[in-house]
Amino acid sequence: MGTDGGDVDRGPGESGGRTADGQADDTRPPADDGRERVTFTRAGIRAGFLSCLPVALGVGGYGIAFGMLARRAGLSVAEATLMSATVLAGAAQIVAVELWAEPIPIATIVLTTLAINLRYSLMGAALGPWLERLSPSRSYGSLLLMADENWALTMRELKSGSGRGAFLLGTGIAIWVCWVGATVVGAAAGGVIGDPAQYGLDFVLAAVFVALAVELWEGRPTLVPWLVALATAVAAAEFLPGRWYILLGGFAAAAVEVIRHDR
Repeated sequence: MGTDGGDVDRGPGESGGRTADGQADDTRPPADDGRERVTFTRAGIRAGFLSCLPVALGVGGYGIAFGMLARRAGLSVAEATLMSATVLAGAAQIVAVELWAEPIPIATIVLTTLAINLRYSLMGAALGPWLERLSPSRSYGSLLLMADENWALTMRELKSGSGRGAFLLGTGIAIWVCWVGATVVGAAAGGVIGDPAQYGLDFVLAAVFVALAVELWEGRPTLVPWLVALATAVAAAEFLPGRWYILLGGFAAAAVEVIRHDR
């Protein structure tokens, strides 16, 4: 994925500007169709990385807990690290290692993690209005590094009108580096420290999501879909097995928003 200084997605007849220091200008006038210009530059990647770094460090605490749990489940440091580097889905990875046994229940693990990660289809769709204006390699390449935390930051950034299409990639790199590095630390120390819950590391993810929820709060209009998602998820968790309540809560909130805005 090229990200040189002039690496900006342009339509026919568009020209890329540069600032005085030679960097590609990451702000553009509105497109002909009235939508803001979406660019893909190193400046956007850098902004995303720096903005996400404090959150990524918090995710690292959760990564340490995963590394410890992975070692307790019988994975080696290399296996746990490879899993984090290629999967990058904290909740799904923890559920997978909790279900780890001999013989490995492959079908159960696949279906459970699928139920957990289906929410990413909704999250990716929410970014569609901006990412669809980038090339497939840039948009899909960025989505490979999407997690809950950097999705929330990217949504806030793009809704602000900055047009930084590379912001998601920058935040994803920050998340990936901290997640994989923390997994190595947790897996290496897992045989010595024992249960991560006794150090409060199991609460790190909950704390991160509370902070993200505060950032996404937009006042009273946000209350209705949040309450619908909460009620649906609680009911689904009570009556359905597995982690389907995550997806159902998201679908219910999305349906409510569609109905409200179509009126």
